[in-house]
Amino acid sequence: MLHVVAIIAAVLVIAIAIILVLAMTKPDSFSVRRTALVRAPAERIFPLIENFHQWTAWSPWENRDPTMKRSYGGAQSGRGAIYAWEGNKNVGSGRMEIIDATSPSKIVIKLDFLKPFEGHNTAEFNFAPERDASMTNLTWVMHGPAPLMSKIMQVFVNFDKMIGKDFEAGLANLKRLVEK
Repeated sequence: MLHVVAIIAAVLVIAIAIILVLAMTKPDSFSVRRTALVRAPAERIFPLIENFHQWTAWSPWENRDPTMKRSYGGAQSGRGAIYAWEGNKNVGSGRMEIIDATSPSKIVIKLDFLKPFEGHNTAEFNFAPERDASMTNLTWVMHGPAPLMSKIMQVFVNFDKMIGKDFEAGLANLKRLVEK
């Protein structure tokens, strides 16, 4: 019996070592980017992003927890606007603050996840006019550091696919909302 326990322990130690080695090969930062061409000028899209109160209409995470608690602070919209949430395991908890809002070309958000895993990232929305400015190439990017826990998760989960599908859904929601 002791021999079996020793073998199991050795296998676990080797498995953990392999996971750690694989994790150490992951980059020290990450970036997820998605873009959509929206048939609307940037001036129509910009207010839906710079005002956190508007996110309930398009954010891919807003409906994942019907009992999610939301709080708003700081400015009503634009630079200094704050949004915090606390919800179930599907949305966790965290806080966002707009640190730059250059209308109608760019919004930068400081994004702090508290649960289920702590993370401190930056989200950006970039608006590039297309054709005669009646269309907008809208890009949503999130980037940040990849600490050890993040690297370990990346051994098992592709962050670009996991987060990217949510960005695609959010951009599709925004597109639907402004192209009505």
